[in-house]
Amino acid sequence: MNLLHVDSGILGGNSVTRQLSAAVVDQWKARNSGLTVTYRDLASAPLGHLTADHLGGNAAGLDAGLKKDVAAGAEALDEFLAADVVVVGAPMYNFSIPSQLKAWIDRIAVRGKTFRYTEKGPEGLAGGKKVIVVSSRGGFYNAENGLAAIDHQEPYLRAVFGFLGITDIEFVRAEGVAVSPEQKQKAIDDAGKAIAHPAFAKAA
Repeated sequence: MNLLHVDSGILGGNSVTRQLSAAVVDQWKARNSGLTVTYRDLASAPLGHLTADHLGGNAAGLDAGLKKDVAAGAEALDEFLAADVVVVGAPMYNFSIPSQLKAWIDRIAVRGKTFRYTEKGPEGLAGGKKVIVVSSRGGFYNAENGLAAIDHQEPYLRAVFGFLGITDIEFVRAEGVAVSPEQKQKAIDDAGKAIAHPAFAKAA
């Protein structure tokens, strides 16, 4: 079984999602013998954002830097396609996801590889994977406080992975981490308890 671990938090050792995504991967290692883990750090080794040159399809006409970036994007796609489980560390930045994570998504959402258009509408081609999103937010975004409408982090990730055909999507949340030190620790502890639950990290 192959697990792809993707981090996108930019805060290094202070990143809540990095701490928790590592805990998720540790649980999968402990509970699934023979697990192969591939790690991609989108903060330390970011993929470039898409340009017209990326989409032009003429690799021979690209400069050396862009050729390297195109190759890195192809490698990211291969990693995603080979994975049975994908663990994504995805903090909320300004109501959405880090731009580094969006750049990665743009490299894995590829027509003919992970989705296609048909007469009946789009069809995801990457089904059968399990995606675990480790989400952190500074505040609370829910219907009760009226802030659910500006949450463009979790709904977007659920939608884009769903578009690729993935229906097994699980969220591990740490919310309110900027409210106070006490709330941050509580959020981390609560997420840790969810990760440590006996039913978590079991292969189907």
